[in-house]
Amino acid sequence: MTRRLRDPDASKALDRQLDIELQDTFPASDPLKITRFAVPVYEPHSRKVRLTPPLKGRPPARSNGKGRGLTMSRKSTADRVRIKRAYEPPTSEDGTRVLIDRLWPRGVMKANAAIDEWMKAIAPSTELRKWFGHSPERWPEFRRRYRSEIRQHPAELQRLRELAQDGPITLVYAAHDDAHNDAVVLRDLLLKRS
Repeated sequence: MTRRLRDPDASKALDRQLDIELQDTFPASDPLKITRFAVPVYEPHSRKVRLTPPLKGRPPARSNGKGRGLTMSRKSTADRVRIKRAYEPPTSEDGTRVLIDRLWPRGVMKANAAIDEWMKAIAPSTELRKWFGHSPERWPEFRRRYRSEIRQHPAELQRLRELAQDGPITLVYAAHDDAHNDAVVLRDLLLKRS
């Protein structure tokens, strides 16, 4: 059996030519666009890794210090989790709109709300909601109690995390107070701020 010998320089040139021809064929996020000639390069100010063709004299890609290479660039979850009142008109930037109140917002038509999911189970219990009454003095205790209620619904919390990884989500609520409501607590819990 004869073995076919290939010129390595001709092979690399052919691969680069194919990369150039297929450059605009795939979306930027498509993993098929990533070739064996791409080298991850860490961009320290943006916390992202971009893929570039190797250049002579380029230092090797950096590690994140945990024994693993850096992961591919992904928009942070903080950019993907938003909160919005149900009375504000939906926009294309909202992504997946999730209503997180137990009761439907008064005076809002379902057709106009553009709600993709309604998670009643993750909303504060009726007792907690009535006790809180949107009183800023009770806010710290409400946050503590609501976080303990959320932990009783791990499937819903995991579903919200998965939605945030897939794209932007907007937690929709009906409360008048933008700073003291269940959406703020839930967003902070999703972003692990509290």
